[in-house]
Amino acid sequence: ANEDLVRLPDNMDFVTAAVLGCRFITAWRGVTTQGALKAGDFIAIHVCGGVGLSAIMIAAAVGALPIAIDIDDSKLEFAKTIGAAYTINAREVLQVPEAVIEMTKGGAHVSVDALGSWETCKNSIRCLRKQGKHIQLGLMAGAEANPPLPMSEVIAKELQLIGSHGMQAHQFPKMLEWISSGKMHPEKLLGKIITLEESCEALTDL
Repeated sequence: ANEDLVRLPDNMDFVTAAVLGCRFITAWRGVTTQGALKAGDFIAIHVCGGVGLSAIMIAAAVGALPIAIDIDDSKLEFAKTIGAAYTINAREVLQVPEAVIEMTKGGAHVSVDALGSWETCKNSIRCLRKQGKHIQLGLMAGAEANPPLPMSEVIAKELQLIGSHGMQAHQFPKMLEWISSGKMHPEKLLGKIITLEESCEALTDL
């Protein structure tokens, strides 16, 4: 159907466009629409994979203060180059929620579980300030599905738990405009370019 087609800006190459799906568009809707992130907000991003790094770049473009959380120092260093204001190595910091609350003097306004595990989901909820928003972007499957949640904190802090999954075509224009104008550079998230023939082996390796 035509409503599923999105016209690319004339100045956008196909490689940049390929980076957008599905991690960048997933992060865009999660942060801007579902999270309603504003300039000056603190946002905690739990795990710096493709979705998490995309969320950091988008949050920085909004004017928010992204806190990148991961167990890999190289990923955290890269996160700084695309807009992370703060970083936390969860292998070295035993109490991630407490560290975020101290760093932000009260907790994050928005927090994203970009992985989809019991631990990252719980940490994301627990690091929020009163009336904060937890955005679940990471898919929770297998043994990590249906985690026990800290509902006492959800009630006491009046938190919002929000799911987000993909993005409809009509929401693309603003995102594409920000990329075309140079406000965001998703091509920086590209690891390497391979041929179509090489893709079968690459997918198997992944």
